[in-house]
Amino acid sequence: MSQFKHLHAVQKLRDLAAKPIDLRSVLAPERIESYLVDNELFTLLYGTERVDEPALDALFELAEETQALEKMAAMQSGAILNKIEGIESENRSVLHTAMRDVFQDRQTAKNARAASDGSLAELNKLKKFLSDNSDRFTDLIQIGIGGSDLGPRALCLALQPFHRKGKKIHFISNVDPDDASAVLDSVDLKRTLAVVVSKSGSTLETLTNEEFVRSRMKSLGLNPSEHFVAVTGEKSPMDDPARYLASFYMWDFVGGRYSATSMVGAVMLGFALGYEQLEQILRGAHAMDLHALTADPRKNLPLISALLGIWNRNFLGYPTVAIIPYSQALHRFPAHLQQLDMESNGKHIDKRGALVDFSTGPVIWGEPGTNGQHSFYQLIHQGTDIIPLEFIGFCQSQRQDDLDIHGTLSQEKLLANLFAQTIALAVGQASQNPNKNFSGNRPSRILLAKKLDPYTLGALLSYYEHKVAFQGFIWNINSFDQEGVQLGKVLAGKILDLFKEKRSGKKGDGFALGDCFLRLCADRSRCNHK
Repeated sequence: MSQFKHLHAVQKLRDLAAKPIDLRSVLAPERIESYLVDNELFTLLYGTERVDEPALDALFELAEETQALEKMAAMQSGAILNKIEGIESENRSVLHTAMRDVFQDRQTAKNARAASDGSLAELNKLKKFLSDNSDRFTDLIQIGIGGSDLGPRALCLALQPFHRKGKKIHFISNVDPDDASAVLDSVDLKRTLAVVVSKSGSTLETLTNEEFVRSRMKSLGLNPSEHFVAVTGEKSPMDDPARYLASFYMWDFVGGRYSATSMVGAVMLGFALGYEQLEQILRGAHAMDLHALTADPRKNLPLISALLGIWNRNFLGYPTVAIIPYSQALHRFPAHLQQLDMESNGKHIDKRGALVDFSTGPVIWGEPGTNGQHSFYQLIHQGTDIIPLEFIGFCQSQRQDDLDIHGTLSQEKLLANLFAQTIALAVGQASQNPNKNFSGNRPSRILLAKKLDPYTLGALLSYYEHKVAFQGFIWNINSFDQEGVQLGKVLAGKILDLFKEKRSGKKGDGFALGDCFLRLCADRSRCNHK
């Protein structure tokens, strides 16, 4: 049996979960106003979660028993947390927080300060690069995949109103050639900067897409070395001044899904927004980093959110979470959070190398409201599975361009829908017509802020990073490696060898299963239908 199941708090929570509160009988204004926590930017409203004071007390006891806050402090100071005892593992510090620990309230621990100093050097290098090339390029193409695409893309799209005039950003991530071709057909490559992101300098999809872009530039008589920038590990194969206009460095202690505030996202965001707005993102993220160290667990927003998630996952038995931003600007943010959470906490062994006998990370998904209300909310309200929701809302619109239509502003209509959904999920509706009956008692919570700007977005990003990390600390799993993505890469390499063999006519060692799929593909390619 795992250590988790032996915890005293876990035993308490299992007993309490046998008869959790019924939201239909307790939801009232007094509860909404009592079950909330504020910091300088956000209000977390969780009165519509199925918790009461005994459950909260036991959850906070769980955080104390697993030393969640101490582990957060250790992570931010540079302790080696990316490891699994007794077996081969990465054995590294986890210091994405040091990428924004450069302006104030800096960590003093040796490892964290060294990482912070390295980040500051890269930021200064970037500031000069942006100044020297401010008028040369109108477009930027970010070439990367996974954490080199999802987080940076989500942040970039979320801050469109803050983009500098005349600067356009494009992304190529999928190795599907149609992705690269569509982007290249939409830009003037003479005025385009390509940023290639790969820590190892050997990511298959990224290097393939890089060559796709280089080839197109060469066909136009351009010198790619004057248009390409590398974001990579120092001394990697991509750290090559003969091929790149500049190289910006990333480090092993920053995981891909935690890298949006490193050079992985900073080069592109600095180009799009200007250095000053990039700095605001980093400052906002750092402010939430500090907040995550708050010693009082009842005032620590990401810790409370993590504990509510554990209550829903491990004790109420809900296997999935929908994250729904009521902000069109955040329409790609759930995709980033999907990787952040599922790649971090989709683990089947604990940090001792033992198989876990409890549920770890949930399935994460989501789309913006109110769009989702007209697609998948039917299942959320009346389906047979209960799906907890995490709503994100803003009191003010981002662009401040609104209109009074039928007596209310569009932003007011957006917020009305957000608040209505959390009430409807909680209290439901009784009806003699079974088709109009809503069972209710379905949990949700709201993270509410004033307005989405660079500082707030940085803090929001950090909030979710720390929510995920806290859950990993409590489950005693390693949230900072991703071995689960490796097997597919190895097998893809073997199948690529088969493609090469068939093209060259040579016969290799054979890979029967892979060869089977290639034959089926070849048969399909010969079909005559259009």
